[in-house]
Amino acid sequence: MSLDELRNRIDELDRQLVKLLNERAQIVVEIGKLKNKADKPIYAPDREKQVLEKIAEANRGPMPDRVLKAVWRELMSGSFALEKPLRIGYLGPGGSFSHTAAMLKFGQSVEYEPLADIRSIFDEVSKEHCDLGLVPIENTTGGGVIETLDALVDSDIKICAEVLMAIHHNLMANCPLEQIKKIYSKPEVFAQCRNWLSATFKEAQTIPVASSAMAAKMAADESDAAAIGSAIAAELYGLKIICENIEDISNNITRFLVISREDAKPTGEDKTAILFSTAHKAGALADVLEVFKQYDVNLTNIESRPSKKRQWEYYFFVDFIGHRTEERVRKVLKESGKHCLQLSVLGSFPRATELL
Repeated sequence: MSLDELRNRIDELDRQLVKLLNERAQIVVEIGKLKNKADKPIYAPDREKQVLEKIAEANRGPMPDRVLKAVWRELMSGSFALEKPLRIGYLGPGGSFSHTAAMLKFGQSVEYEPLADIRSIFDEVSKEHCDLGLVPIENTTGGGVIETLDALVDSDIKICAEVLMAIHHNLMANCPLEQIKKIYSKPEVFAQCRNWLSATFKEAQTIPVASSAMAAKMAADESDAAAIGSAIAAELYGLKIICENIEDISNNITRFLVISREDAKPTGEDKTAILFSTAHKAGALADVLEVFKQYDVNLTNIESRPSKKRQWEYYFFVDFIGHRTEERVRKVLKESGKHCLQLSVLGSFPRATELL
């Protein structure tokens, strides 16, 4: 076939795709009516996982699975808008890594609400001003995010999904490298670039702020300031990227949590997050962990934070494989709770197995 004939064939296939997509959209509208009538949530993480898995199974190439999944995420984003517009809270302002992760997860067709701090995201979801929130929980270089861990202690909000995203940090400014006297960014970002910063700057002051996007916004207004953040933030706030990919470890990944007023249904490949506290005595934590070993339940993460109510007592955050509705998990929760002063299930959710 000639070039023109091949292009005509593509045009014909595009018309067919548009027709099929709109037929799909009509069904989405009917689903939205049923959900609203039954007062069911629009976003269903378990259904999202099923759809993406079926797309990958049906794919025979040459289009990569990753491309098709990105297309279907946008389709689902448009579906949310047809059923009921979703509002997603994230750590703002625009251009933050949280903003990027939220858009990769939920697409262009939902509403995004930039919020000043992580606590505010929990508050807005709790008050039903936002349907969902996206918050960072841990990084492969910097460890746990303290603000999120503390918010989980004080909130009754549930975890319904998780997101994995590769993080690349850039030094951005509107002045030469040698003129930089102060650098803005999040504390976790400084931790992820510690070696590079110590080798590059001897006197520049590092100033922690609420988000990397806020750092970019502040640096744009000062002649001797820089920020560390995303390339999108540099573009949004008119900064030049002075040095790219300055993170100390190239395999730098942040895990984000999607928070909601309820968690997700089982998919067969799930995680459960719990929060518990133990008495201040020898072996208290070991007693809890022994229960997980007894039932052969694999832990994927454990963090601790000091209790603000009692001295020398700690809250422990644990993620493990399995859904809270599974019999084995129910037994683990019951038995481990006997060794705890308090134990709360923060949510069960589909396990993220690939980067966005």
